[in-house]
This record gives sequence, C-alpha cells and structure tokens, in this order.
Amino acid sequence: MAKKKPTFSTGALRRSLSVSMAGVRAGSALAVDGAVSRLMGKSEDDPQSEFARREAQRFAAELGRLKGTYVKIGQMLALFGEHFLPPVLVDALRDLSDQTEPLHWDALESFVRGSLGERFDELDIDPEAIAAASLAQVHLAQVRATGEWICIKVQYPGLAEMIDSDFDAVIKMLVLARWVKSGRDLDHWMQSLRSHLHNEIDYHREASLTEEMGRLVAGVRTEGVSYKVPELYRDYCTHDVLAMEFIEGSSVIDDEVAGLSQQRRNALGKAMLELFFYELYDWGMLQTDPNFGNYLLRLDDRRKREAADELALLDFGSVLDCSDEFLFHLRHTIAASQRQDVPAIVEGLIGLGCLTPDASEEGRQMFADFCLNLLEPLRPAHALPPEHLNEAGEYCWGTSRLMRRAGKQAAASTTSRHFTAPSRDFALIARKLTGVFNFISVLDAQFNACDMIEAHIAAWQERE
Repeated sequence: MAKKKPTFSTGALRRSLSVSMAGVRAGSALAVDGAVSRLMGKSEDDPQSEFARREAQRFAAELGRLKGTYVKIGQMLALFGEHFLPPVLVDALRDLSDQTEPLHWDALESFVRGSLGERFDELDIDPEAIAAASLAQVHLAQVRATGEWICIKVQYPGLAEMIDSDFDAVIKMLVLARWVKSGRDLDHWMQSLRSHLHNEIDYHREASLTEEMGRLVAGVRTEGVSYKVPELYRDYCTHDVLAMEFIEGSSVIDDEVAGLSQQRRNALGKAMLELFFYELYDWGMLQTDPNFGNYLLRLDDRRKREAADELALLDFGSVLDCSDEFLFHLRHTIAASQRQDVPAIVEGLIGLGCLTPDASEEGRQMFADFCLNLLEPLRPAHALPPEHLNEAGEYCWGTSRLMRRAGKQAAASTTSRHFTAPSRDFALIARKLTGVFNFISVLDAQFNACDMIEAHIAAWQERE
C-alpha cells in the first residue's frame, strides 16, 4: 500500500468546523474539571485534571493536523495566550511544532510554475524540500544559466485567503468554549496577531526588509564576528516565492559549536547581543522571531590569517514595525533599568502601553521588577549576582537559569489581580530578548554586557 502523501486542508468550512468541535470538546472538559474542583473544595490554583489536559492536547493536535495558519495561530497563542487563556491550554499549545511534514512536490509544482511564469523553466528545482514549517517550505534550486544553487521559499497555496477565516474560527472557538470573554482587550490582541501573521506572508515586504538588513550589517563586526544576510535573487521572487542565496552553516545547538573554545563561543554570544542593540538603538528594525532556525553559524577553519566566524541571519518575515514613539519608550525603559530607576521604568512602561497611568502601586512594582530581573545580565559587574559569575567575575549565561527564573516570575505575575496584559509589541520585544538570551545561554558564553549596552545608550542619548 502506497504511503499517503501529506496534504494541506484548504476547505475553510471543514477546517472551521473541525477546530470548533475540538475546541468545544476541550472547553467542556475544562468546565467540568472546574466544577468538580469547586465541589471538592479545591482552589482555582490547583493544577487541572489529566482529563482536561488530555482534551487540551487533543485540541492542539487538531491544529497541527490542519497545518498552515492554524499551527501558526496556535504557536502565537502559546507565546502570548498566558495573559488570557487557561494554563492547561497554553501548555498544550506549546507542544505545537513549527517543523511539519512538507507537501509533496506534485501538490506545489503547478502553483510555483504559475507564480514564476516563464522564469520557472530557468530553474532546476529539487522536488525534495530541505525544510518545512507551518506557512512555507524550502527547496534547493539550480539556476540553469549560471549553475548557482539558490533556495526558494514557497508559501503554501491559499494561505492569504485563509488567514482571516481561520482567525475568525479561532476567536469563535475561544468564546464558544468559554475560555475567554469577548471584549475590547481580546479584540485588540487578536487583531494584533492577525496583522502580525499577514506581515509574515507578505513576501514583498520580507524581500525589502532582507535587502535593508543586508545593507545595515555590511561591514559590521563584533569581537571579530561578522554578519551575513543572504542575497536575494529578485528575478525569482514573487508574492508566493522568495528566492535567495543558499547558505550553509551550523546551528547553535550543534555539537560542533559546543566544541568551540570558550573565547569563540563568547565572541559569538557577544555578536548576537550586539546585533539586538544595533536593531534597537541604531536601526529601529527588530526581528521578533529569534528561534534557532533563523540563524546559522558559519565557522572559520582558521587556515586563513584574516578569517573569522560569521553569524548568518536568515528570516525577516517577523520584523516589527516600530514607531519612533515606541522605540523612544523602549530605549528609555532599558536605560532606566540600567540605573535601577523604578519610577523611570514605570514611566517607560506606561509609554509602551504595558501599564495604565492609574495602575496600582503593586502593579507598577510588579512590571518594574520583571524588567529589572529580565535585564539582569546587562547590569554593572558589581551589581551582578555573585552566584552566577565565574572566577574572573564574568556572567555565566548558561548556568544562570535566567530564562527559567524570569518565566516563573512572569507566570506568578499573571495570577495577580494587579496584572494587566501587556501590549502586543512589548510582548514581541520580550520574546525577542528571551530568544537572544537563550541563544547566548546555549553557547554557554561567559561575559559581561554592561559596557556594550552603556555605549549604545550613550550614543542614543547624544543623538537625542
């Protein structure tokens, strides 16, 4: 019996009904679980039952089966849904993988041919995908005229038309299952996520941002590490296909990287952090999806006198459009955190929309403490926790468990009556920063970052 080829379900009504039924079933499980807990005298803080957990996991699995935008929506809710979804559902959604089974080339070939037109025949495209995610998959292709190997990122057919209907189905499911109450806060969050996803499938936008970032990083070096953005092949770029230079390298989690000297791992970690500071203070262009798959390390074999390692940046579909006002308040908040100036941090958070001007003193302090703790590695050497320093007084990113500590603090904060859901943009920045810090932690880098951030703050304040 032939193996069934992966397919991409595009029937909007069928997809909507499928996710709604799974949602109602899981929502009912949560409702029953809550009622039983109350009858047994348990508090709302008790972990939900295995029954509710199983139904939430079944719902997440249904999103994964439907693929496409439902997977991406589920991932977004896992990242930001802790502000308005039951913990058992957020935990289940976190298991959604962005790595999906690729579509068979037979299901894509005519679509790609139609998108590229006559230019399709200028390429020899490998039918086996080298990567697949929720919104697109990547194939190698050879330019027949030159012999060059390039990558083509192919968006799944019909995604643009399905985004809004899929989002509407998810919102209806959330309300119908009584996981959330409809209202202005939910509408604002879901509209923000909807807009963000529309940006991710806008390949014309991503192509322009890729070229802009390539221009910005050209000639920039940090601790001997340079940056690389793949060049675009504009002749083969359309609203459905993105063609770019094929780059080989190592993932930060590869054994080869773990075996590098401490000095080289430190340099790579500094390069990643410096890139964030450039984005924030110099370029105003923040890539907010810092998963490890969006970066490659091109390691030098050290046989050339002037050789150096290189950090390759691969994906710009999730770049945040930051207003000057937002950037000012974000920069101001980080600078205030460096001074441990709580009133100034609160002022910045109000400007970012994370706090309302009439927020309680407890709420203000809670958000300020989160910022101070999250930015721990940027403190001056004398203010760093001594238990997280090596013998030379350098911060040990890998053993500090900063992200675990910050995550526990954030989870505890959401249960407080003083908690207010942060703005989408602030949540994206927090996601970016935690991704950067995780990258450095995986490198097990050991260095202090205060001088680095203070130099960027000083340059920004001088320009202001």
